[in-house]
Amino acid sequence: MTRKRKTRRLRNWLLPTADLFRYVALAGGGFVALLLGTHMSFQYALQNTFASVGAAWDQTAAQLSNTPDGRQFTHIVGGILMAVGGYGVYRGVRGFFRRLGSVAATPGKNALVVGYLKRQQLARGPRIVVLGGGTGMSTLLRGLKQYSSNITAIVTVTDDGGSSGRLTQEMGIIPPGDMRNCLVALADAEKRMTDLFQYRFSEGTGALSGHSIGNLLLAGFVEQAGGDFDEALTLASEVLAIRGRVIPSTTDKVTLRALMEDGSTLDGETTIVDSDLKIQRIYLNPSHAKPHVSAIEAIREADLICIGPGSIYTSIIPNLIVPGIAEAILESDAMKVYICNVMTQIGESDHLSAAEHVVAIQANIPNRVFDYVLVNTATPHQDLVKKYQESGQDLVVADNDRIKQMGYKPVPGNFMSESDYVRHDPMRIAARLIDLLKKS
Repeated sequence: MTRKRKTRRLRNWLLPTADLFRYVALAGGGFVALLLGTHMSFQYALQNTFASVGAAWDQTAAQLSNTPDGRQFTHIVGGILMAVGGYGVYRGVRGFFRRLGSVAATPGKNALVVGYLKRQQLARGPRIVVLGGGTGMSTLLRGLKQYSSNITAIVTVTDDGGSSGRLTQEMGIIPPGDMRNCLVALADAEKRMTDLFQYRFSEGTGALSGHSIGNLLLAGFVEQAGGDFDEALTLASEVLAIRGRVIPSTTDKVTLRALMEDGSTLDGETTIVDSDLKIQRIYLNPSHAKPHVSAIEAIREADLICIGPGSIYTSIIPNLIVPGIAEAILESDAMKVYICNVMTQIGESDHLSAAEHVVAIQANIPNRVFDYVLVNTATPHQDLVKKYQESGQDLVVADNDRIKQMGYKPVPGNFMSESDYVRHDPMRIAARLIDLLKKS
């Protein structure tokens, strides 16, 4: 582990207790001031009293010790009192923290203490950066927030379809959809609030048709903040009490442009994905977009950088081709992991194996932006696999030997959640990533 990372971990560990240290210092300073004030105010009034008590003790000590002044006996008694007092303080403090721990470990008791200790633990967690977009990214965030509140989600801003696309066209704002999903994933608010954020108006509701309330609220926050999207995200983060922060990879208005297998170019995410042609390369239009300053800072300070899971060409690569992002990842001494999808995606990763996902990223990014590749090796139920195959999707083949030959370190395992859909399990991925980080 590098010295820089050790320093950051020490800072992360001390940061949550900074408020406690302030209160201890305040109490200590107040106690000293109280003693000085008492002495200065009452030294003359109490001087005679203390003198009388001292004289009486000296006489008693002389009689008990059978010496002229009893000083040696006084030192012995004082030492015993100091030892008894010190032991009493030790037992009291020890008992206090043991009791605090037992209360925190008891379900349903003293939620205030439990919540405080949980927040302190999360605030000492590693600094994690996640780059991507879509449901894959929000799934990962739900798991990681159980281990740390020092999470920065860097989200792609090229979505031009659905509610996000309409708000972008009508208000000229950054597409809010993927950021809304990440905010909800990191939320610590009540379920009713997160459900409200995700609620989408049904068809036939006029101008609101197809819009999600979260997108509309973000658009409202942008207008309230005078067009400042960062301030809008801050306001939404406060409403949802999120663990971490969500920022766009760039605040410039950009769209996607793709070079297809026949040499043609297509513009717009929706147009690219709907095409039957295979994607060769992805570009930003315009190409000179400026990276978000906070994104670069978060990458440089990170302990763990996660790329994916998500759509390879419309969620993963768009973040990495923002000028400065890949370079910052290359320079960072964080652990860098690419989380490969469980299933292929129509129009983006048809028939691609895990190693071919890596190749697709390499073809678009000149820098090596990760060292580890987390690959699912579990197999869903055959009926579910058949259902996906009928819609043109396949299980991503875990060709770990090929990944290793390419110079990457495969991290195989069962990272799958199987219900009506085959997706990543947020807790399994997060637990493996944190374990990998601890062993680095």
